[in-house]
Order: sequence, then structure tokens, then C-alpha cells
Amino acid sequence: MAAIHGGGLIAYPTDSSYALGCHIGDKRAIDRIRRIRQTGRKHNFTLVCRDLSEISTYARVDNWAYRLIRSRTPGPYTFVLPATREVPKRLQHPKRRTIGLRVPDHPFVRAVLDELGEPIMSSTLTLPDEDLPLTDPMDIEDRIGHQVDVIVDAGPTGIEPTTVLDLTGGDVQVLRAGRGDVSGLV
Repeated sequence: MAAIHGGGLIAYPTDSSYALGCHIGDKRAIDRIRRIRQTGRKHNFTLVCRDLSEISTYARVDNWAYRLIRSRTPGPYTFVLPATREVPKRLQHPKRRTIGLRVPDHPFVRAVLDELGEPIMSSTLTLPDEDLPLTDPMDIEDRIGHQVDVIVDAGPTGIEPTTVLDLTGGDVQVLRAGRGDVSGLV
């Protein structure tokens, strides 16, 4: 997708809600996301990957964690893992040196990731002082259309965010229960 390679910021659908996405190394686009969402340096970004082969480039994954990730992907899960040196420091959690990774199950996202050949740096499209993400492309256009380069209209999505699982401590910690089923995890 030319917009991402050219330093653009996109609003795009995922299997849980709409998100903001940009090229992994683009500091200006990441700063634009922070301005739109009004988040600080401690905001956690997620690398949206096309498959499990990309995950090991950006995170250290133990065998048990790999088996769990494989059983839940593609799908509405974000996995927090120790970051490798491939992840720019500004994208890692500043104290824990972790990164969130996910492999979504949405045909548009999978097609874009295949075309790009690399992950998208992403953040759920939740605006300041709101609890729920934006889910309708018309609403996105009205509210932040002037702040993004591309809005991918795939119709309305759900409002339930991904389930966030922390796999850094040797077991599974559910940080946020969302669209992904957590039964049998803890």
C-alpha cells in the first residue's frame, strides 16, 4: 500500500474494530497517532503481522507461548512479548521492553500485509475521552478525516477490542478481556 510506504497514516478495519496504522519505522506517523489519540510516550503500540513467521523477528517467544499464539491466530488477540532488537526503542514499552503483536483475521488487513511484506505499526482508533473505538468509516471521516491520509471503508465493524494477553512472565496474564475467548487460559 503506497500510503504506508510513503509515510502516510491510515484508518483501517480489523477483526475487532477500526485502527490507525503506519509504517513500522515512521516516527512522524507514530507522532500523528499520538496526537490524534492524545497519548503520551508510554502508549503501547501493536505490530500487526501477517503470520507467525514475522512474530519471531520482533519478539522473543518461548515454545509454550508459541503454541498458545499459534492456537489463537489469526484472531482478535494481542500478545505482549519481550521485544527483540529489531523493534525501535520508541515503539517498546519504556520500562519493560515489550511489544504487542497480533495476527488479525480480516481479509483487507491480510491483503495489505501480504502486499507490504512487513508489519503495520497500529493502535486502536479510540479518541480521547471515549471508551469505545470508532467503528463506522463515515464517523471516522467526519471526526478525523483531515488528520489521516487514507480511510479504508469496509463498512462498520464491531466495538469490542482485542483480548490482550501478557506472555512475558512464564504464564498467561489477561490484561484485557475483549473479543477473543479467554476460557481455558488462566
